[in-house]
Formats: sequence, C-alpha cells, structure tokens
Amino acid sequence: MMNSAAIYPSLNAPTTPANMFGSVPGYEGLVPGGGGFLPPPMPAEPVAPPQPGAVPDDWSIPSLSEDVANDAFKSFASSHCCYSKAPANDGVITKMEPFNTYRYRLETFTESRSTDWATKPHEGEPADFYTQTAPRPWEIQATAPKLFSDHKEEIRVPYTSSIKDCHTCHTTGTMPCQECQGNGSKPCWVCNGSGTNNNDSCHRCNGSGQDKCSECQGRGTKDCETCKGRRQLLAYIQLTVQWTNHVTDHVVEQNSGLKVDDLSSVSGKELFKNNQYQLYPLLGFPNPAISQASERLIQEHLAQFAQSSRILQQRQTVELIPITKVNYKWKGDTHVYYVYGNENKVNADDYPATCCCVIQ
Repeated sequence: MMNSAAIYPSLNAPTTPANMFGSVPGYEGLVPGGGGFLPPPMPAEPVAPPQPGAVPDDWSIPSLSEDVANDAFKSFASSHCCYSKAPANDGVITKMEPFNTYRYRLETFTESRSTDWATKPHEGEPADFYTQTAPRPWEIQATAPKLFSDHKEEIRVPYTSSIKDCHTCHTTGTMPCQECQGNGSKPCWVCNGSGTNNNDSCHRCNGSGQDKCSECQGRGTKDCETCKGRRQLLAYIQLTVQWTNHVTDHVVEQNSGLKVDDLSSVSGKELFKNNQYQLYPLLGFPNPAISQASERLIQEHLAQFAQSSRILQQRQTVELIPITKVNYKWKGDTHVYYVYGNENKVNADDYPATCCCVIQ
C-alpha cells in the first residue's frame, strides 16, 4: 500500500495564512477573522425631526361575559388530559374583575455592515483585484427586505478578488481520508483484522484482515474540503449586510396576580401605532407609565443602535390587553382563574381536580 502521508499534507488542515490576502485601499488593516460592524456614514442631508402622533379616543375594552369565561375555562380543562372537567362544568362564577393593562412595544429596524476576508473554491471567476478602486462598505448597493423583518445578505466586494493556491492541500486537490488515515482500507469488522473467523479464513475479507474503506472507496484520499478538489481558491473581501428588527416590550403592572410573562403569548386591542425614521415619544396617554416607557426606550434604542448601524425605521405600538380575574366556587371552596388576551387564553394554576397520567 502506498504511504500517502509522504505525499499529502497533514490531516490537520492549517488555518488560512494571513499573507494570503493583499491590501485593498479603503480596507487597510482588515485581517482574516477581524471584521467588525462598521459605523454608518452621516446622512447627506439633514433629517426631519420626529413628530408626535395622534392620540386615540377609544380606550375601552368590552367586559367579558360569564358565558365567554365559562367556555374558555371548559376548553382549557379539555385540553389537559390530567384535568377533570368537573370544576369547569360544575363550578359557579361568583365574581369577575377586569384588570386590563397596556403593553407598549418599540421596534427599531436597523441595517449593519461588516467586512472580512473570505475564500471559496475557484470556479473560473476572473481575478478583478486592483482593476478598479473597490467601493467602500456603505457604497455597495444592497436591497433591504420588508420593513421590520430580519434578513442577512453576503456580497463579494467588487475589485477585491484574486486567485490563490489552496493552502490546505498545497494544490494537490486531495487530502488523506480521515476514516482510514489515508490507507484505503480498515480492519475487517467481522474478524477484527485477524483474517480468521472461527478458525477459518474470514469470508468477509478473504483472510486479508482488511476491508476497503467505504468513505473513500479504497482510494485513500478525498477531495480537499477547502478547494473542493479544484486546487485553487478565490480570495476576496466579503461584505455581510444584516437587517435586524430590535423589539422591546413594556407591560404596565396590573396587580391582578397574573404574571407579566404570561402576556407575551397573547395579543390585545391595538390602540395606537405609528412609524417614522426616528420616533417622537408618546404624549398625552392616560396612563403616564406608557409615556415614560416610550421616552426611555426610544432613548435606549438610539444609544444602543445608532452608532454601529443605520436606523431605517422605528415603530411604536400600544395595545390594551384584556385580563379578567374570575372567582368561582366548586364543592364549597373558592378558586380563581384568569382569562386574558384577544385569544381568551386561560391561566388556572390552582385547578382543583388534577391527577397524574401515565401515557403508555
């Protein structure tokens, strides 16, 4: 068997050498793995100051009826295999209390850009390095997705591409197979490499003790993973454009006993929504906690995102989330459940008739 270790590189592929990449005007100092988010350029023209939005007139949510509360409770009990339906079917409502609360949501939609050196197998692309001046990161056109939706795009920066010999396989296009260590065969799994089985010649390997490696089909080599067998690489600067919708919620404390985290899974009645390039804090809301949250979160988002990314749009929304605390009696004892959100979701942590089910 040919000793492939004398011909092919080590199984441990070297890292990309730093001297593989040239110096590109406008990208001086860029080293492999060293790319970070680049601050956006200043706007070419003054941006109009944000304007306050209109304040809604209708702040009310219709009261929840007993029938709706009962139906929601019955559906809740039916959805739990370990819950008896008796409390939901036979319980008598004694009191219903509304604890409707506000949720303020701020969304800041940003575009950020970073650059790094990259390589790919050379597939015939022309080397355009230095044929023209490479555009700066924020000069390169990139089409933004729909507003307030996350997306990432990777773009090869024009006039930065050059052709390099593959540093992993040293232009051989192949590497030793890791499964058989480049031998093309492995010890037979029937006889464990002994060549015999039950004192007879092993029928699997014909007594050789070796099996052909199925990973490399007995060749002892596989195509180089770095260049995919093409022996050369295209080295270039890659621009990564990341669009991100940053969302922060603030829920006004409602003192009903229902945990704020439960409200994250439901929707409410939308009272207000507006979006601008940069938002103006909400003014004139009946609950001052909403105005305070709006002002605080807008300042926090600007401080957090404006330096390292370009803010494309902001949106703020106020919802009124219906919450009803329902007291009911069952078998002489008083219990509580909550119906909340437009979806009439139910929370009943103290459901009085549960059992342990074992699913076979």
